[in-house]
Amino acid sequence: MQPITLAIIEDVADIRNGLVEYLSSQQDIATIESYRSMEEMLQRLKDGFRPDVVLSDIGLPGIDGVTGIKMMNDIAPDIDIIMLTVFMDGTKIFNALVAGATGYILKGTPMPDIHKAIVEIKSGGSYMSPSIARKVVEHFKSPARNTTHSLTDRERDVINGLLDGLSYKLIAERLFISVDTVRFRVKSIYKKLHVNSKGEVISKYLKGEL
Repeated sequence: MQPITLAIIEDVADIRNGLVEYLSSQQDIATIESYRSMEEMLQRLKDGFRPDVVLSDIGLPGIDGVTGIKMMNDIAPDIDIIMLTVFMDGTKIFNALVAGATGYILKGTPMPDIHKAIVEIKSGGSYMSPSIARKVVEHFKSPARNTTHSLTDRERDVINGLLDGLSYKLIAERLFISVDTVRFRVKSIYKKLHVNSKGEVISKYLKGEL
């Protein structure tokens, strides 16, 4: 795996500096830029900066983290975004995932686990703190709906791979197909479900719509 370029958005200086200090010491993270606001991050993206992963607080001054996810995705849709926050509210978690967040980590999570999440997400997986994952399931647990989609069995196999947090490469190996075929099927899935991200696919699953 190529060294990771990381951006951190956190308005609390002590937290921001602590993250930069620890993560910059990791050999697989090559570059770190840090910002106090979403506005600063968005300007850097407009200037052409393209981090592999963005680690962002939700409760930011000015443009909040969830709104910022959508704006970042509009400029650079290939960036993976991890939310780092104190919020345990199910609605906030859900909104962040629907907006396009790839991971959701509670503040206070040990630094090695934050590093692990960044590496997993850069590798094509997804990550949630265990307590966050339980909160999501509890909050959105509901009887399965009768919503039907014209998904093929193979597309459902790909969705199962996404739900398992697998990269496109690992999904391809599991299903004995090429990575390009996985990408093609993911695009077809997004079109059929009227979504634009893995997070939205996961949200439909959690709501019993698949």
